[in-house]
Amino acid sequence: MRNVAVLGATGSIGTSALDVIARHPQRFRASVLTAHRASEALAVLCERFVPDLAIIADTALEADLRARLQRAGLATRVASGEAALAEAASSSLCDTVVAAIVGAAGLASTLAAARAGKRLLLANKEAIVMAGPLLLAALRAGGGELLPIDSEHNALFQALPGAAATRAESLQANGVHRLILTASGGPFRGRRRADLGAITPEQAVAHPNWRMGRKISVDSATLMNKGLEVIEAHFLFDAAPDCIEVVVHPQSIVHSLVEYADGSVLAQLGNPDMRTALAYGLAWPERIDAGVKRLDLVALAQLDFQAPDLDTFRCLGLAYAALHRGGTAPTVLNAANEVAVAAFLDGQLPFLAISEIIEACLDAIPAEPVENLTQLIQTDLTARATAQRMMRRLHC
Repeated sequence: MRNVAVLGATGSIGTSALDVIARHPQRFRASVLTAHRASEALAVLCERFVPDLAIIADTALEADLRARLQRAGLATRVASGEAALAEAASSSLCDTVVAAIVGAAGLASTLAAARAGKRLLLANKEAIVMAGPLLLAALRAGGGELLPIDSEHNALFQALPGAAATRAESLQANGVHRLILTASGGPFRGRRRADLGAITPEQAVAHPNWRMGRKISVDSATLMNKGLEVIEAHFLFDAAPDCIEVVVHPQSIVHSLVEYADGSVLAQLGNPDMRTALAYGLAWPERIDAGVKRLDLVALAQLDFQAPDLDTFRCLGLAYAALHRGGTAPTVLNAANEVAVAAFLDGQLPFLAISEIIEACLDAIPAEPVENLTQLIQTDLTARATAQRMMRRLHC
């Protein structure tokens, strides 16, 4: 029986993880559930799964959550705040951690789980983008397992030889020539930059294939999501930036591909449903039913692939630039993107200005070698303040 902490239980990834857990009660138990501010939704989940501990990140809502659980007659303990999240992720209450807290807010708990030697199902790409070297060092120190849950990286994990997938051996030693990440292209695939000046948040979050949160949906629309995944692939698989390629695949059926030195290309295919990756991570190295609709290739009939339009969707190129600069540049990229996307969703920034703000921050803040978490947190704060200043200067 695996005891699973689902960090970000009320979000789309957390909901999918709990669906898989509920399908296999003899194998998995949700022992820790957390949410940011959705105390009512978290209480409902606690009534269903009866965890040992429930954590609400917003400390102002701890009393509300406790009252809801008391009225339901649950003995589930209640805590709040970022420190409680990190403590729970490293505690004896769980041996497996689903890291699904969106953005930089999930960094501390992800690092804590890694240092504690947990099986870490990483769905928070920002944690490894911000702090890749620190996360890998924490994993080495803790002796745990990292299984990527992003559909693209989970696909690479499945298509790579075991030793390469877990970094026990290099990609080159296993005959890998390049890693190919697929991108749906988002809701604006095929449009030119001139067509995107009046894009609204509602249009940007309307992803054609995946059901995701608002922030990640905007990232998909700008192709920043794919840029963050390029950086993630670099750290996860020790892949040189020039060996990571992105292709647009509108159907979202081929999730990623691995090209080998002999010309062979191995791909992982499946319907776009995060439960596939989560079930693989929870049960690895076994495979279990995920509740996912079976792939009908005859009905599908066609798979298309295109080169990404880097002139229109500039965020992907900016992510490659940050990766090449190295050090703290990915942290700056991520922080500036979070600020710009939040401003866009609030109606305070035009869609096309997201990439302008990110580029301005990358130009304004020099990259430094990564030293420790304190440095990265300070870099994150500096980048956020710089992004706010750039927004006032350029668009407000």
